[in-house]
Amino acid sequence: MSQLESQSSLDNLQFVNRFTGQLPADPETGSRVREVSGACFSRVKPQQAPAPKLVAYAREVAQLLDISEADCQSQNFVDVFSGNQQLPGMDTFAMCYGGHQFGNWAGQLGDGRVINLGEIKNSQGEHWTLQLKGAGLTPYSRGADGLAVLRSSVREFLCSEAMFHLGVPTTRALCLLETGQQVVRDMFYNGDAKYEPGAIVCRVAPSFTRMGSFQLFPFRGELDRLKEFLDFTIRNDFPHLLDETIDLNNKSQAFEVYGKWFSEVCRTTAELMVEWMRVGFVHGVMNTDNLSILGLTIDYGPYGWLEDFNPGWTPNTTDAQGKRYAFGKQPQIAQWNLQQLANAVYQLMKEVEPFQEGLLLYNKTYNEGWQSMMAAKLGLQAYQPEDESLVNELLRVLQLTETDMTIFYRNLAEFDCETDHSNLTDEQLIDPIRDAYYKPEQLNANTIGPMANWLRHYQARIQQDGCSNVARKKAMNAVNPKYVLRNYLAQLAIDKAEEGDYSEVNELLDVLRKPYDEQPEKERFAKKRPDWARHRAGCSMLSCSS
Repeated sequence: MSQLESQSSLDNLQFVNRFTGQLPADPETGSRVREVSGACFSRVKPQQAPAPKLVAYAREVAQLLDISEADCQSQNFVDVFSGNQQLPGMDTFAMCYGGHQFGNWAGQLGDGRVINLGEIKNSQGEHWTLQLKGAGLTPYSRGADGLAVLRSSVREFLCSEAMFHLGVPTTRALCLLETGQQVVRDMFYNGDAKYEPGAIVCRVAPSFTRMGSFQLFPFRGELDRLKEFLDFTIRNDFPHLLDETIDLNNKSQAFEVYGKWFSEVCRTTAELMVEWMRVGFVHGVMNTDNLSILGLTIDYGPYGWLEDFNPGWTPNTTDAQGKRYAFGKQPQIAQWNLQQLANAVYQLMKEVEPFQEGLLLYNKTYNEGWQSMMAAKLGLQAYQPEDESLVNELLRVLQLTETDMTIFYRNLAEFDCETDHSNLTDEQLIDPIRDAYYKPEQLNANTIGPMANWLRHYQARIQQDGCSNVARKKAMNAVNPKYVLRNYLAQLAIDKAEEGDYSEVNELLDVLRKPYDEQPEKERFAKKRPDWARHRAGCSMLSCSS
């Protein structure tokens, strides 16, 4: 190692590893696939990548971890975050957990293609867990290979950071690397398997604990382990719920804290759902093992952005029939998942009331948050009871013809609410939002008329607030993004990356850093989905294949 590399900021990462230091480990190490009982994790090392190279990194995440930009561009960085080199203090492992998948209990799941490098404490005293997705076999790989391919890794890397800059709570992504290995995948599970370039994403979060992390222990009757894990989670991820007078070994005190903890999980989950609905994000796989107990967006698989405003749309081919995880169902699915979490922790307490209170708080938080969010999207100063009809009518009208959600709200901010439009025809009135429509041939009296009538009601409501066009536009543009990670944009970046050209990945990353700004030189990233992308693989619906 050169003198320059020996002074790398990577060598100064302070690993504290509370998870592996305070929780029970699987007595067997290594990647042999197996049922793991009585343990929260298994120690396993990443698979060696044959020829890793850097595709992109997020400088903001590097700053969180006290890693310099110079080091992000070093070979040392590539070696560490491809899994080829371990830093002092790393204690690599895969987490054990269970969960419900598509509403059915699936038993043991766990980190099947994720290997945690460990937990660090940065110079600000913050704790961050680093994990590699696509780093090889773990005991939880369940017949798969533990690897990931470039196309899914590009999507996860970009969306993790896009969501952060949109203001949506999320796990983060430090970097994306190609491994130099070819990986066999059947993208749509139709027998058309082929080799694809392998890749690894380094994901970063205060904790990767999921709702499903609490489900496996009671299913197996391991209530002591459930309490141990819950107490650990509260001490480390929810320390504000404790003070020096609280003893979690005291049953009455512990139960009070558990109730407060569940209520907080319900509240932050509701707030997350409001944010997803605000920006038009569709997760696609809201299994209980894919929802964070910190209210963060986690596990970016077959996600999508609601381009056509269709509440029944899902981006997941596996969910195409049942549409369990469609855009409009996400809030109720989150509540269902919380009920499963409640069922698990109830086995410790045998008290119903704390969980009922938490679920009621979820409903209250979501409903109030949704109303405030919709008022903000429409530029209203506050949501009034009489606004319910205005909002409901808009949600109905948006579905009359294929309407781009992102462009509609952005263009609505341009609608002049100060001028008398009584002399305008319906056709003329909708001109400011016309670009949001995908099928001009469907713009007739049955589609234009209802939207024009809604715009008249909207103008009258805005005039009640006495808000100027300038002030309303500024407020609306602060909550209605111009740039989101549309699937076709991600696919174009993937196409280039698979040819060894990473420029589009990095340009998209840069554009998505400022999703609410106009960025005139980047207008092509704000266009609605082109017709060629309507049915192309990767541009609309996707599978769980990774």
